[in-house]
Amino acid sequence: MDSGSADDRNQLLHVDIQVNEQDPRGGILDLLSRLRPHWRVQDIQMKTFTEGITNQLIGCYVGSLQEPGCVLVRLYGRMTDLYVNRDREVEMFQVFHTHGCGPQIYCSFQNGICYEFVRGTVLDDELLRQPSIYRLIAAEMGRIHSIQPKRGLSVEPFLWTKMSRFLTLLQRSPTSSPAEHSVAQHEVPSFETLSAEMETLKRHLSLIDSPTVLCHNDLLTKNIIYNHKEGMLKFIDYEYADYNYQAFDIGNHFNEFAGVNDVNYSLYPSLELQRDWLTAYLESYKQSTGREGKVIAAEVTQLYIQVCKFSLASNFFWGLWAILQSRFSSIDFDFQRFVLLTEATWKKKKKKKEKLCV
Repeated sequence: MDSGSADDRNQLLHVDIQVNEQDPRGGILDLLSRLRPHWRVQDIQMKTFTEGITNQLIGCYVGSLQEPGCVLVRLYGRMTDLYVNRDREVEMFQVFHTHGCGPQIYCSFQNGICYEFVRGTVLDDELLRQPSIYRLIAAEMGRIHSIQPKRGLSVEPFLWTKMSRFLTLLQRSPTSSPAEHSVAQHEVPSFETLSAEMETLKRHLSLIDSPTVLCHNDLLTKNIIYNHKEGMLKFIDYEYADYNYQAFDIGNHFNEFAGVNDVNYSLYPSLELQRDWLTAYLESYKQSTGREGKVIAAEVTQLYIQVCKFSLASNFFWGLWAILQSRFSSIDFDFQRFVLLTEATWKKKKKKKEKLCV
């Protein structure tokens, strides 16, 4: 599957307004007057979703949120443009939608985007472990990974470029409060240590023959919408979607089994679950890329080992991200605690995987 032409992606409506994140209703009504001119102002209802830890998300509808035509308005988090490429995000939205893997994006505005509401419910942590559900997730990821870049376009994994960007921002941004400074001094590794760790990861993981594919890169449960009636699910939120290592996308998703608000890595999927998940994934990936043949145990084992190793990169990636968020974000979330949990887990898993993944 080809990802489509750039011309198709350059026709998105842009509305030159800024929505006040403290009192967004007025600005959102202005957006809706262009996107849904037939809606009467007095009939418009808005629901704020609380799952996001980077941006504000508001659903706008008349009648029922589950009816066609609902609009989601996403207000970007404070200073997130420093480390999220918004043009690339829009491009990824359109690529996913073109291939039937994501919602339609309606417009951009100065500090956000509007897009189609995906009917269903946000997946919860318990459903994530059910075979019927995780096999659907694996199959959907396999389909997304099969989407090819535009003909003639060379792609590189975004992992090292993005982490280098994170490190540059960390170096340039001093700690913002005495409390954070205290945590940084005693718990968070220095910039020099973090840089050295990234280089070690890059040196080791670059030798692993993991294909570069179109990845979501942030597949936590809150970014999966499950439609029980239709027996299907979709991935949402493409801030970090880009071409990347296949094993990173899977390893990152396995890390998300531990949760976000109450991180517990004893919930990391068992070997049996991982192998079943990877089998479902490979079946989908093979079918979507036109490769014939049954998935064999050796293929599952090879991918399992790669995923084990790249899950370490995922821990490191989101640890850097959380340090940045603790300095810039206005969202009510304990990013500093997340940093410390991620760092502790990184150290434990690094020792464990050195033994298991040889």
